Amino acid sequence: MTTTGEREEAETPREPRHTDLRLVPPALAAWATAAVALTTPAAATALTAGACLAVGMALLIVARGGDTGAGAGTGTGQQTAARWRSPSAAALLLCVAASAISAGLHGAESRRGPVPGLAERHATVRAEVELTGDARLTRPRVSGDRTTPSAVLIEADVRELTEADGARTRGRTPVLIIVDGSPTARDRWLSLLPTTRLRVEGRLAPPAVDGDRIAAVLRVGKDDPPQTVGPPSRAQRLAGALRAGLREATDGLPQDARALLPGLVVGDTARVGPELHAAFRETDLLHLMAVSGANFTILLALLIGPPGTAQRAERRGLAPRIGLPLRSTAALGGALTLGFVVVCRPEPSVLRAASCGLIALLAIATGRRRSLIPALATAVLLLVLYDPWLARSYGFLLSVLATGALLTVAPRWSVALTARGVPPRIAEALGAAAAAQAVCAPVVAVLAARVSLVAVPCNLLAEFAVAPATVLGFAALATAPWAMPFAKVLAWCAGWPAGWIADIARTGAALPGSGIDWPDGWRGGALLALATAVLIGLGRRAFRSPWMLGGCAVLLVLFVVQPPPVTRVLTGWPPPGWRLVMCDVGQGDALVLAAGPATGVVIDAGPDPLPVDRCLRSLGITRIPLVLLTHFHADHVAGLAGVLRGREVGAVETTGFGEPEDQAAFVRRVAARYGVPVGRAAAGERRRAGPLDWQVLWPPGGTAAVPAPVPDGPNDASVTLLVRTAGLRLLLLGDLEPAAQRALLRATGGAALSRVDVLKVAHHGSAYQDPGLLRTVAPRLALISVGADNTYGHPAPRTLAALRGQGATVLRTDRDGAVAVVGGDGGDGGAGRAGVRLGVARR
Repeated sequence: MTTTGEREEAETPREPRHTDLRLVPPALAAWATAAVALTTPAAATALTAGACLAVGMALLIVARGGDTGAGAGTGTGQQTAARWRSPSAAALLLCVAASAISAGLHGAESRRGPVPGLAERHATVRAEVELTGDARLTRPRVSGDRTTPSAVLIEADVRELTEADGARTRGRTPVLIIVDGSPTARDRWLSLLPTTRLRVEGRLAPPAVDGDRIAAVLRVGKDDPPQTVGPPSRAQRLAGALRAGLREATDGLPQDARALLPGLVVGDTARVGPELHAAFRETDLLHLMAVSGANFTILLALLIGPPGTAQRAERRGLAPRIGLPLRSTAALGGALTLGFVVVCRPEPSVLRAASCGLIALLAIATGRRRSLIPALATAVLLLVLYDPWLARSYGFLLSVLATGALLTVAPRWSVALTARGVPPRIAEALGAAAAAQAVCAPVVAVLAARVSLVAVPCNLLAEFAVAPATVLGFAALATAPWAMPFAKVLAWCAGWPAGWIADIARTGAALPGSGIDWPDGWRGGALLALATAVLIGLGRRAFRSPWMLGGCAVLLVLFVVQPPPVTRVLTGWPPPGWRLVMCDVGQGDALVLAAGPATGVVIDAGPDPLPVDRCLRSLGITRIPLVLLTHFHADHVAGLAGVLRGREVGAVETTGFGEPEDQAAFVRRVAARYGVPVGRAAAGERRRAGPLDWQVLWPPGGTAAVPAPVPDGPNDASVTLLVRTAGLRLLLLGDLEPAAQRALLRATGGAALSRVDVLKVAHHGSAYQDPGLLRTVAPRLALISVGADNTYGHPAPRTLAALRGQGATVLRTDRDGAVAVVGGDGGDGGAGRAGVRLGVARR
């Protein structure tokens, strides 16, 4: 007896042996046309659209009515003419015409009305706006010695505009709203949902990038509360309730899982801190940080089965197990797709995945054969026609490239790996990760000017956790409004794979050789594409020799991990007997003093957690008796988490001058998160750690009878140390400026500071140095921690000349990299860069 399912499978036509690529050229042509036509003058766009439309219609008429086919002629010219008379050429031209028309209309819409002109004049206006996206916080950035405050960004359409003279205009003009203000004010804005209508007052400004989707930037008053004049739609209220329920369900999870899981499931990255975001960026895992097409693919696979089994997919999912016929399966999948887009927001990757999914569901409903390449091409074509601005979206480009690589390159690479003895499941995962990375890396290099060397293994390891985290996370999302205790259990289960993904990102980013710098811009992207093609060609040859393949893998692992014993043998870094290392952390300070095997005292943490973490890893530091932060400027403390994470830390000491207040609070928060006590350093304090002995010279602590003088600012409150180790004397000045340097000289009488061996030059070698202090100190070696191409003119030529005039050898991290001081015990001192030894002459 033949079952219905067996009859359906028997009647289903087989997949063609060759991939159907007929829709690919029209999709690519429409994409390119939209990207150009958005900012092309209207006349040129209309002329292009008209010409393509006319020629395309003519080719269709000829193809339908002519009697000369592709094989009518025997010559090359006749074959070419026949090919251009084919319906495919006509379809390509018609798609170009449609894309030009759509892009021209969208581009004109963004430039129409008074908003662009008012933005050029930076006019103050009152506007009624409708939110088109979720409010999001900008990530804090270290700019000089401060961290830029977070601002709220919201995309919206201006529906009604009132100018200063009372003139009122209605329309729909896209703008970007920027809200500065207190955390309380920001929280009110962050709670708003898309489709909410507000009345705001602010100043218009032109967009930062020409040819952007938005017509202007609208910056509202710092603490002006949003005035709601229209509630969000019912669908958005439901989506907002689901997203809020997921956040509540994840409240009890560990920090990384609590931050990542809402982003992985619905794209809610509000809890993701700058450290975790940087780790995902360094390992090319950002596509997992926010919801992507992979999430929808997993959900759809649960319903209709894996996409790779095109003929039997509808028989392997949940649908047949609960007795759903094909058309009901397609209808349920369509509802799931719509809900996914609403809850997760119409991001480029979400739209691309939803479009491909709808096409696959339509094929199931009609009983037609499915092919994923035509589905992807159709999705690209429809989306570009619907929203031409996607043609300029890097997110959309990366999503399409990754999907195309998974459909075309990955299967071939997986087969090749399987043929060489790799287990099929591992071969499939490895082929997919390598293919996506090879295709997307040039575009990522355009944006990041960096190439990740750990992206493939990190993506491969994370891939096994994505599906359980996604499925359990969506289950928690769906159950949170009705059964919060059960949702919390599901979220707790999902927290394990989510935490695993976060751990992979943090571990991969912290590896010393996790990436290499690369030229930015499209020139750098083209160069990386060429290098990738060369490496793939060499890799094919390497696969023929297991020994060569194994050797290349070992070399790559050694370069990425850079274990200190091996690195010391190969490069000489860190040099044996090092006493002090000035880490290369850019425009900031971070020093390490050797205090025993795998032990070091850290002075300052730099502006970014990753560079200081890599520096400590390269030195093999796992125990830190003390972290001393000279003052609270961001370029000295913002990297503190990179010092504390994964190491045994005794205490953190800081200056007693708690400004800037936000950075002082940041230090306390980070230290509390890692359970490290925070104390205060004051003049007169003396401590030891292994071979180290140091004395705090500044700032003065004061007494009840004689209070300490109030410093002129954070720089003058820098903790200053005189360190003795193995017979060397090191003076570490923090960022002291001339007034405090002179006061320090008077307080110590000068004798304690005379003729030190090593001077950490204050304030990155700026021009603000006291000549009397430099003459008294007269160092043999002067170290300057400074960022390359900084905008402050550091180090100042005058300072360099003064130091060299005292006979000092000057080393600077922007040119010399990380610097290690070695020697002592009466022997000759020396200094070395990573991999290079430099002798230092004794004065």
